[in-house]
Amino acid sequence: MTSGCDAALRPWLHDHGSLTQRIQQRCEKFSVQPVRSGLARIAFDEAAILGIAPHHFAYSREVFLLADGKPVVFAHSTTACEHLRGAWKAMSGLGNRSLGSLLFTHPLVIRQPLRFKALRSHHPLYRSATQNLESASATLWARRSLFTLHGAPLLVTEVFLPEILNLK
Repeated sequence: MTSGCDAALRPWLHDHGSLTQRIQQRCEKFSVQPVRSGLARIAFDEAAILGIAPHHFAYSREVFLLADGKPVVFAHSTTACEHLRGAWKAMSGLGNRSLGSLLFTHPLVIRQPLRFKALRSHHPLYRSATQNLESASATLWARRSLFTLHGAPLLVTEVFLPEILNLK
């Protein structure tokens, strides 16, 4: 549910296609700025969704999606480590390519329904998403989706930054 969300942001949140492709269509130059990737302790809710015991390590990747050099989305993805040797092997080698280039081109990837959340300054993803921004609103909207490939889950959370509303 996205009540209280800026009406101009709702189409971005509810779009079921490739976010990468949608941004690319609305800017001159799209790029991915890697922030961090590797083993990490993930949030309890993420561990529960992925079936990972709390406090265990998982593979996590964080990037900014940039439109004409400006960050418009902060993306956080995570999966169990064993899936990097199997279904999600390609994820660890993405570098500065978007995860969408993998998710929306593989015919066997299944996407669960989108979920939404308003993030405030105390939330870890809000802090990560705004770490290099000059200014940010008090609330950032995020969407989360669970993808599966051969039964292996991958959780993707996308935090929409204020600059997204300036795209054509």
